[in-house]
Amino acid sequence: MPSLKTARLLFAAALGLSAAVGSAGAQELIFRKSTTFKLMTPNDKLATYAIDDPLVDGVVCHYTVPEKGGVSGMFGVAEELSDVSIACRQYGPIRIKEKFSQGDVVFAERRSILFKRMQIVRGCDTRRNVLVYMVYSDKLIDGSPKNSTSAVAIQPWGATNEAVRCADFAKN
Repeated sequence: MPSLKTARLLFAAALGLSAAVGSAGAQELIFRKSTTFKLMTPNDKLATYAIDDPLVDGVVCHYTVPEKGGVSGMFGVAEELSDVSIACRQYGPIRIKEKFSQGDVVFAERRSILFKRMQIVRGCDTRRNVLVYMVYSDKLIDGSPKNSTSAVAIQPWGATNEAVRCADFAKN
């Protein structure tokens, strides 16, 4: 029965590759909402996650991504859609830990086994003292125009009278 053995190997490979599709960074699932019903396999969903900027204390970004269900979603081999939205907010005093370049990657996650990944990058609008976060999906072969942007105006927090200036930390 070579075909059964081949099927087992392919199944094991799919499970192994689905583990490799994971993310590079710490994200926290907030909730998922089903968008379609599938009788025998997982539903398609929208999932909202939170990530803290590893370089900037006091800023959180929430992003929502579609997650495919069905057989390919069940085994983690589906190529996910590029549609991603983002909203970032100040939730405490902002402290920037070190200098950063415009467009530095804050978070990255694979959206398919080989060819697509989602990235959240950070920049600084030095004139207005605003941190700018952009999420986009890149595809190795033909790119992707799907993107979303969120801005966090740096404000004093609590008893602090002064806000940090992102221009002091942005590399030219």
